Amino acid sequence: MRISTTTCLCPFLVCLCFIQRCYGTSHHVPTKVPSKINQTKLANGETEVHHRPKRGWIWNQFFVLEEQMGPDAQYVGKLHSNSDKGDGSVRYILSGEGAGTIFIIDEVTGDIHATKSLDRERKTHYVLHAQALDRYTEEALEPKSEFIIKVQDINDNAPKFPDGPFVALVPEMSDVGTSVLQVTANDADDPTYGNSAKIVYSILQGQPYFSVDPKTGIIRTALSNMDREAREHYTVVIQAKDMAGQVGGLSGSTTINITLTDVNDNPPKFPQKNYELFVPESAQVGKPVGKIKANDDDLGINADIKYGIINPEGANMFSISTDRDTREGIISLKKQPLNYEKKNIYTLQIEGTNTHVDTRFSYLGSFKDTANLKITVGDVDEAPVFSMDYYILDVYENSPSGTEVGAVTARDPDSKNSPVRYYLDSKEGEVRYFRIHESSGVIRTTQPLDREDMAWHNITVMASEVDNPSLATPVPVTIQVLDMNDNPPEIPTDEEVIVCESSKQGQLIQTVTAVDKDDFANGQRFSFAPPSHLPMNPNFTLKDNEDSTASIIARRRRFNHLTQELYELPIVVWDGGEPSLSGTSTLTLRVCPCQRRGRIRICQGEAFLSSAGLSTGALIAILLCIVILLAIVVLFITLRRSKKEPLIISEEDVRENVVTYDDEGGGEEDTEAFDIIALRNPAAAEELKFRRDIRPDARHHCSLSHGHMSPSMELDEVDVHEFIKQRLVEADLDTSVPPYDSLQTYAFEGQGSPTGTISPLDSLGVQSEQEYNYLDNWGPEFQKLAELYGEAELDVAT
Repeated sequence: MRISTTTCLCPFLVCLCFIQRCYGTSHHVPTKVPSKINQTKLANGETEVHHRPKRGWIWNQFFVLEEQMGPDAQYVGKLHSNSDKGDGSVRYILSGEGAGTIFIIDEVTGDIHATKSLDRERKTHYVLHAQALDRYTEEALEPKSEFIIKVQDINDNAPKFPDGPFVALVPEMSDVGTSVLQVTANDADDPTYGNSAKIVYSILQGQPYFSVDPKTGIIRTALSNMDREAREHYTVVIQAKDMAGQVGGLSGSTTINITLTDVNDNPPKFPQKNYELFVPESAQVGKPVGKIKANDDDLGINADIKYGIINPEGANMFSISTDRDTREGIISLKKQPLNYEKKNIYTLQIEGTNTHVDTRFSYLGSFKDTANLKITVGDVDEAPVFSMDYYILDVYENSPSGTEVGAVTARDPDSKNSPVRYYLDSKEGEVRYFRIHESSGVIRTTQPLDREDMAWHNITVMASEVDNPSLATPVPVTIQVLDMNDNPPEIPTDEEVIVCESSKQGQLIQTVTAVDKDDFANGQRFSFAPPSHLPMNPNFTLKDNEDSTASIIARRRRFNHLTQELYELPIVVWDGGEPSLSGTSTLTLRVCPCQRRGRIRICQGEAFLSSAGLSTGALIAILLCIVILLAIVVLFITLRRSKKEPLIISEEDVRENVVTYDDEGGGEEDTEAFDIIALRNPAAAEELKFRRDIRPDARHHCSLSHGHMSPSMELDEVDVHEFIKQRLVEADLDTSVPPYDSLQTYAFEGQGSPTGTISPLDSLGVQSEQEYNYLDNWGPEFQKLAELYGEAELDVAT
């Protein structure tokens, strides 16, 4: 079978290459097959070669079909078998990709047609299968053969820029050939077939400022010294054309918006060279008095300007700074205010310089400019000026009203020298103590002053022009009140002096000192003495220590706070001033039972409160809390003791349980726990049988004890050993006692010891030479004993 195109009248190029595929066989296509070679001249001048075998399907077929066929079915080729005799007995069928939809075949003639337009960009090739069958028996006359229809590309897609339009930046004043941006266009046609996808770039708009590389699409500057200040924005149109730019090729374009960025290529310039400024002499130091500005055509930091005053005359009096927002030079007074009377014209040479200089453009000159500023000082009616910034005056206390304190002086600084009027600022409370003469400025007192009440006075004096009272100048005046010895000394009496009951004659009770409201010169030297008009105090005496202190000394011993608790001691104190002043102070002395703590003695009744530093209310609250806590503890113990626990915990626990009773005796004061008469009088004990764990009847006990002879008489007749054995037997046979062992201890001390007694109480008429002062350190329990021994020592001494 063969496929022929010799009779094809289709204007499109068709290449038919047969591919033999024998299904079920393994033989290969021979390299040399006898065939008949036909050559067909095509419309485009090319020659198609057909190898026609003598019989059978021996050639593989490869179809190439140009894309974009017409809307009607187009002839593709012819399928023919050697078995076809032309009688219609052979039926041709077509299967595979697009068979029946895109490609159809005439079953009788074997002609193949394309019913739809083909697009290589969607599908590049189709795989089909052809077969010849006997129309009547449906038997295959030839094996099924596979062939491929490949869609050949034509130039039907124009180049496109996927990311346009573009925005690009390039610095102004760039060199020629500076790269700006690279653009790339895409063509959907087959780049391996012809020149359909070969793109060439060209510039349609933007010349002569920019150029484009035709192969790479890189846009570059074409002119030097492009100035942003002259033109900032440029629009460039780039065209991409396929077919290597030949006539008939398809093209696409894109737009690039190019902006020139700023560089510092322009120095600052003052609009004019000479300026004038009027400044009143009342302008404040540090405040702006004027502005000046230099222009710079650049942008951003390239236009930043720093201003300065370059001549000494202006730099000493004025300063200039830069406003970051407006780029203006702010002129201010530097150190001192202006004075029209001294100088009324200043000339300033101001320089403006770029802060960021680009050295590439140094050939353009220095990036700075200068201008002259003439400042004229205006005359202003000024307030009076005092001769001093502040005044410090003094006056003695108790001086009579009208005493001169001092004077202040002010003058009018203007050329007319107007007279000045003085007055005190009425807003201050110190005005009531002083007054000022409105013409001379002399300050006087209005009343006697007391240094102890107020040692310093601060007033404000105002000075104004008589012709213009609204212009006033204040000045602070400080007045010191000097001291005079007008206050007698006194002894502080806010605290009581403590006198211990155990104080001895000649013992130091306390050292006192005095205070004086006068200053150091007149009040720090004191002398002390008892009042001369009073009789001698029998209880206490006063000793002047000649160091501005005095000592209170006891004249007698054995004070008792129950007999007399409070004593008063008047003391006369003299100071060392001129003239010397004296004062009498009365001290209150309180007698207390004391406990020694070194040299400090504190009353026992006040010791707790003074050491704790608590108020009465706080002490009551603490005591109440303690009582509540004690009640809770007692309740808890009571409840715990009332709880009964079984001696045997469980029925299974058959082990012996030991129950312990801890009964502690009451000591020597316990007269009921055990009766010693039972030891001393066995006969009475025999009648007096009672349980040891039950409290005996006190009345019965007493009656029995009183009904017998004295123990001393019975002790000689009793054998203690026999008595204890008898008591042991009775205890074993007694059924009223608890059913457990008990220990009963009997102790007896005999009489008539050959060593005699060692008690000091039986020693009569012998005085001890031992010191008993250490008893004072044993606490309040031994205080009474210490006093007894102390009195005994005093009696022996007297």
